[in-house]
Amino acid sequence: MSSLLGLLIQIINLFQFILVIYIISTWLINFNIINTNNRFVYTLMDAMYRLCEPSLNFVRKYLPIFGSIDLSPIVVYLALWFIKSLLIEYWPR
Repeated sequence: MSSLLGLLIQIINLFQFILVIYIISTWLINFNIINTNNRFVYTLMDAMYRLCEPSLNFVRKYLPIFGSIDLSPIVVYLALWFIKSLLIEYWPR
C-alpha cells in the first residue's frame, strides 16, 4: 500500500510543479517576454492550459472577484498541499 501512497504523492507533486510553471509562464506571456507565436511555446502553453484550467475554473466559480487579482492558483496549490498532508497522515500503515 505504501507504493500507492508514493504514487499519489508524486502525482500531486507533479501537478503542483506544472501549476507553478503555468503561473510563471502566463506572467511572462502577459509581460511580452515570451512570444506565443512560436509553435513550441504555443504547444507547451496549450498542454499546460488543458491540465491546469479545469481546476482553476472550478475554484474561480466559488471565489469572490478581487478586481484583476486571481487567487485561484493559490487556493488550488494550498488544496493540493492539504490533500497531500492528509494522505500522508491518515494513510493506513
